[in-house]
Amino acid sequence: MTTRSLRHARGALLALFACAQLVGCTPLLIGGAVVGGTMVATDRRSAATQLEDQLIESKAGSRVRELLGERGRVTVTSYNRLVLLTGDVATSSDKTAVEQAVARVDTVRTVVNELAVTGSPSLSTSSNDTFLTTQVKASMVGAKGLYPSTIKVVTERGIVYLMGRVTEQEATRASNLARGVTGVNKVVRVFEILTEAELAAIEPGAAPR
Repeated sequence: MTTRSLRHARGALLALFACAQLVGCTPLLIGGAVVGGTMVATDRRSAATQLEDQLIESKAGSRVRELLGERGRVTVTSYNRLVLLTGDVATSSDKTAVEQAVARVDTVRTVVNELAVTGSPSLSTSSNDTFLTTQVKASMVGAKGLYPSTIKVVTERGIVYLMGRVTEQEATRASNLARGVTGVNKVVRVFEILTEAELAAIEPGAAPR
């Protein structure tokens, strides 16, 4: 990828994330990445699984709101039916109750509970976390052997959580890039690790990383 193409790709990704923050703005790049001016499909979930993840987030979010009301601020992120919980709750009992409620949602495989017990949950989200998410994703644009759209980034209090179906080599590369972003306090891997053979089965044309 040329310097000019890399600059355009990085700009397109930043514009996409800015668009995603606006109500009624529909991203035009779904399940793909811009590489050398062409589009390649890189979401390693089936279309059915992507839909399941959306339904899981919707159902789980509703259950959490019914359970906590204003006693917490919880973000539910599902990738390949593995659910990450981030945010804060008032008590350890609330933390456990949220995890149990989400685990009972149909098709959920695993719940990773990263909720913080603060005693006084904040009802607002940090704009800095949104900025860090954008910067981490941008840092992956053009990285050799790594497609940004294979990785979901969630940031909470400067802690970056990385999700996706990746090889160990891709996971290490993505983690190192995220750690190199100014302002990131910690990187937590919530990846589903694939062998090279499993990746080749998903992406028959994929070259070894």
